[in-house]
Amino acid sequence: MADLKKMYRTVMDDNFPEEMTISFGNQKMIYKKRTWKIAEGEEVIEKGLRYGENPGQEAALYELVSGNLSLGECKFIEAGKGLVSCLSEEGLLQFGKHPGKTNLTDIDNACNILRYLDATPAVTIMKHNNPCGVAYGTDAANAYDKANACDRLAAFGGCAAFNVPVSKAAAELMSQNYLEVVVAPSYEEGAVEILRSRKNLRIVQIERMDKIREYAPERFVDFKCLLDGGIVVQQSPLNRIKTADDFFMAEHTAKDGTVTTIKRKPTDAEMKDLLFGWSVEQGVTSNSVLFIKDGATVGIGTGEQDRVGVAEIAIYKAYKKLADNLCFLKYGCLFFELELKIKNGELKQNAADEIQAEVNKLKGGIAGGVAVSDAFFPKRDGVDACINQGVKAIVQPGGSMGDCEIIEVCNESDVAMVFTGQRAFKH
Repeated sequence: MADLKKMYRTVMDDNFPEEMTISFGNQKMIYKKRTWKIAEGEEVIEKGLRYGENPGQEAALYELVSGNLSLGECKFIEAGKGLVSCLSEEGLLQFGKHPGKTNLTDIDNACNILRYLDATPAVTIMKHNNPCGVAYGTDAANAYDKANACDRLAAFGGCAAFNVPVSKAAAELMSQNYLEVVVAPSYEEGAVEILRSRKNLRIVQIERMDKIREYAPERFVDFKCLLDGGIVVQQSPLNRIKTADDFFMAEHTAKDGTVTTIKRKPTDAEMKDLLFGWSVEQGVTSNSVLFIKDGATVGIGTGEQDRVGVAEIAIYKAYKKLADNLCFLKYGCLFFELELKIKNGELKQNAADEIQAEVNKLKGGIAGGVAVSDAFFPKRDGVDACINQGVKAIVQPGGSMGDCEIIEVCNESDVAMVFTGQRAFKH
C-alpha cells in the first residue's frame, strides 16, 4: 500500500503553463500562474498548488493580471483586485507546506460570504467549501467563539476567516482547537505568535480583505467544465439584498386576481437575522436551508435533492450541534464522547438525559429564530417543518405556485415571511 501520509505531503509536478490567455471574441484576459517559495523540511521549494482536490490531481492557481472584460451591460472584475489569487509568500505567515486547491477555495468561499455581511466583526468557519458556522460578534474573539459553537464537530480541521484583524484573545481561542487555516486582513501584535503554537496551522494574511465589502457588486466569469471537455460560461451571481428594504413582503396573486398577503412583518431583530442569513446563503451548496438566531447560524442543511429533506437535515444538525455545545460547556467534550464516558462508567446516564432534555426544550436552538431557503418552497411540507421548530420568520425567493398556501400557513402560525425575488442556487 502507498504511504498515505507521504501522499498528502507530496508536491506534485505542475505541467500547466506559466501564462494563460482566454479570448472572448476580440477581448483577452491574461492570467499568470502563482507559485510560492516554501520550506519543505530542509529544502525550499518553489511550486504552485500542492495538488488539486485530491492527491494525484495536478492543479494550478492563476491570477488575472490583464484584461478588462465587458459583455453586454456586464463589466467584470478588473485585474489588480486579487484576493486569494494574488497571495504571496509574505501573506503566508505560517504555511508548513504548499497549499492545496481546497485550502484556497475554502478561503475564497469564505470571502464570498464575508463580502455581503455588514461591518460588524464576523467569522465564517469553512469545511469542504461550505460554512459550518458563521456569526457576528462584538469583537473578533466573540465572533469566533460564536461561530465555533455553531458546530464544534465540523469546525475541527476547518478554515476560520475573519473580516477584522485577529486579536490576541481570538488567537488564544483558536489555539485551543484544531484548524487547518486561519485567514484575516491582519493580526494584532502577539496574535501570530500565539497561533504558531499550532505548528501545522496555515496562517494567512490577505491585506485587501479589510475592503472585502467593496467586492459585493463585482462579477467574475464563472466556468463549469464538462466531462466531454466542453465548458459552460456564466456571470457569477450577485446578492441583490443589500438592506432590509430590499426584501418584499410575501404576497401571491392567483389567476382569478385573489391576493394573499403575509400579515405580520418581521421585527427589527428578525429582519437583522434574515438579512444575515440570506448573506450567508450565498456561500452554501444547494439545495439548502439554514436556521439563524441572534446573528449566528444554528443549523445548516446543504446539498440535498428535495427541500423538505434539507430542512429536516438542518433541524437534525441543529439539535445535534446544540447537544455538542451544551455538553462541551458543561463537561468539556462532545456529546458522543459523553456517551462513551457513560458506557465506560465514568458518568451516569442522567448526564446525557439532562443535555438532551435541554436541547429538546430549546428545539435545537431554532425556536425564536429564522429560516432561510435558497429557492422557493414548492409545497408546504418544508415550511411546516420549520414552523414546527418555532421559527418566527422565513426568507425565501418566492415565485412558487404554492405561495398562496404557504403564506396562509405562516399567517395561521403568526410567522413573518419575506421574499427576495431572486434565487441563490450554488452548485
